[in-house]
Amino acid sequence: MRAGFPDFRLGKVLATSFTGTLSERYGDAVERIPTPGRLGDWLAVYGLAVDSCTTAQLDLARELREAIHAAATAAAIQDALPMSAVQVINDFSVRGRAAAILTPEGERRWRLGADSCVEDALSVIAADAISIIAGERDGKLALCASPTCQAAFFDASQSRTRRWCDMNTCGNRQKKARFNANQRKNPRSAE
Repeated sequence: MRAGFPDFRLGKVLATSFTGTLSERYGDAVERIPTPGRLGDWLAVYGLAVDSCTTAQLDLARELREAIHAAATAAAIQDALPMSAVQVINDFSVRGRAAAILTPEGERRWRLGADSCVEDALSVIAADAISIIAGERDGKLALCASPTCQAAFFDASQSRTRRWCDMNTCGNRQKKARFNANQRKNPRSAE
């Protein structure tokens, strides 16, 4: 990872992890892909390495990210999907030249076009978003309970009752705030 940039919040679900490249949307927003090179870094982490990335491609990536966020948020609260977001996701899905391949270990990987370009990688992310929003996977979309985050995430836990997009950040922050509030109410309970 490149020094000087905020860490990536890596999850197991490609599309919702991609929306997490902008975190704390309702607080002090943190842009985790501020430069084209940083987008290239993020794509490489998810096995979608590209040859290069331009500022225009970074803008396209952010357009897709926000469309996925809007559609996933609507799906999580069981609201109508925004047609503009649906159109953006669909458009990106058909743009690329990526193919699913099976590894000898029995895992699915993506092979991008011969000249790996950002549009190929974004098409994979869009296809993943379609799969999740369409309900094709075992799990459900939910929104982070942190009032400053509210990120859409895919809950594949057995009980489907996860509250936080990431326990190491949002969950711990909220639990710490609750603990500190309880300590102020009951100062003797700490003794």
